[in-house]
Amino acid sequence: MMGEMAVDGRIHDPLRLRELLGRAESLASQHALSSVVVGMAGPEGDLIFPEIVDYVESALRVDDAIFRLTRERAVLVLADVDRRRAEEIVGRLLSGFSEQYAQAAEPRIHLGYFEVTPQHKHLTVKEVLPTVFAEAPIAN
Repeated sequence: MMGEMAVDGRIHDPLRLRELLGRAESLASQHALSSVVVGMAGPEGDLIFPEIVDYVESALRVDDAIFRLTRERAVLVLADVDRRRAEEIVGRLLSGFSEQYAQAAEPRIHLGYFEVTPQHKHLTVKEVLPTVFAEAPIAN
């Protein structure tokens, strides 16, 4: 998996994150559809977190996307949902992972949410990331 991430530079391309946020903003302004940006953060060095991200990515709808910032952080963009629905979707995905991959303990993941509504104009990465990772563990 690590080789795949290194080969496909687009996975980590900052322009792709801007494109994802732009698409969420466009859905909101042009179609009055909310989207939710979800920050997912695992503990530093966690071997399970990348597997969780892979699982979530494999279960996404066509209109949804995930962007890997680092090994321990990812941004999930859920289209055409509000925050309540996004929390339900993420909860279902994490439960599905836990059921499929038996572990001694529940995975420790920080989740942060940012709802993109029609009122948001000129959404920026600098506005969204601090919000979705506000409570995330700080790397040493």
